[in-house]
Amino acid sequence: MTMFDYSDLRRRFAEVARTVVLEEVPAIEEYQWPGRSMRALAEAGLYGLAVPERFGGLGAGLTGLVIAGEELGRISPSASLCFCMHVVGSAVIAAKPTDAQAERYLLPIARGEHLTTLALSEPGTGAHFYEPTARLTREGDAYRVDGVKSFITNGGHADSYVVSTLSAEGATAAGMFSCLVVDAGMPGLAWQDTWRGLGMRGNSSISAVLDGARVPAANLLGEEGDQTWYVFHVIAPYFLMAMAATYLGAAQSALDLAMDHVKERVHVQKGQSLAEIPAIQTRIAEMWTAVQQLRLHLYHAAERGDLGDPGALPFILSAKASAAEVAVQVCNEALTCVGGIGYRENSTLWTFLRDARASHVMAPTTDLLKSWTARALLGLPVL
Repeated sequence: MTMFDYSDLRRRFAEVARTVVLEEVPAIEEYQWPGRSMRALAEAGLYGLAVPERFGGLGAGLTGLVIAGEELGRISPSASLCFCMHVVGSAVIAAKPTDAQAERYLLPIARGEHLTTLALSEPGTGAHFYEPTARLTREGDAYRVDGVKSFITNGGHADSYVVSTLSAEGATAAGMFSCLVVDAGMPGLAWQDTWRGLGMRGNSSISAVLDGARVPAANLLGEEGDQTWYVFHVIAPYFLMAMAATYLGAAQSALDLAMDHVKERVHVQKGQSLAEIPAIQTRIAEMWTAVQQLRLHLYHAAERGDLGDPGALPFILSAKASAAEVAVQVCNEALTCVGGIGYRENSTLWTFLRDARASHVMAPTTDLLKSWTARALLGLPVL
């Protein structure tokens, strides 16, 4: 992994987050995709976060991704996830790229000219993204792709999509699927619905129908059916750490809002701030401790992953589960501390709580991740 100044990387993300992303939050809450924020991140030279240096990227690894998710998530979890899913998609492409794939995708990504994302989920498979039903059929120098993909972050806005399918031979064991890059605007690719979620309102998490989409065989990532390697070496680490970091950012902001409020709010009759009430102090201490423990967990897991530690998997698998629980807990407790002011429609805390709740239902779900963590610890097959 490239050694460089992570503090400077944090500064760059924080600058975009606290200027452009912050200004775009009202539009995001009206279900608009954060196009201005994404352009600003591209212009800041951050699109190539996970692209290796040899292709012009930053090569910042999982640690860089956690920094990105935390800083962007503090302002808008939705904008954070839009950017982070691009990073995950680019990491998958960069894992075993051919020269043609590097030229077509990685170099433009590093230049801030290309946005990619994942398209793994499907209707009916639930949290089991590793068991696709979309089909791949070899037709000469191309593949025909047929199927439906759902909950695609950046759907309809990305320049390419990393799509999972059955191998050309048909049904395989869990995790033994294929991935290939499908370019936007390709004949046979159509979009369905609009995104109207309880939270994460700017994600454009819509569905795609692939009906005879003809994709060049050169767009296949790795070999047919070898995605088990990708799942545990690339997809799971980047995907889970991206979401965990985003919700760490949300939890930190909720804590900050609660602390600011209790320090400033004074009871008129008693002349006493909320911060002087023991019960409030206990809640603040518990929230702060939970956020710090989560932060240490995430950065430790990212460091292990970046170093190639063979024991990193349970740390990474448990990261999103921990982040989901902490984010919901802290946002909820912060709302309790703030009271009726925070409960108003469209308050900042209200939006963070809605966004945080998505953490449990986004695949892989919290329950599934806890099962995977235990299986990894017990030496059992995860899938």
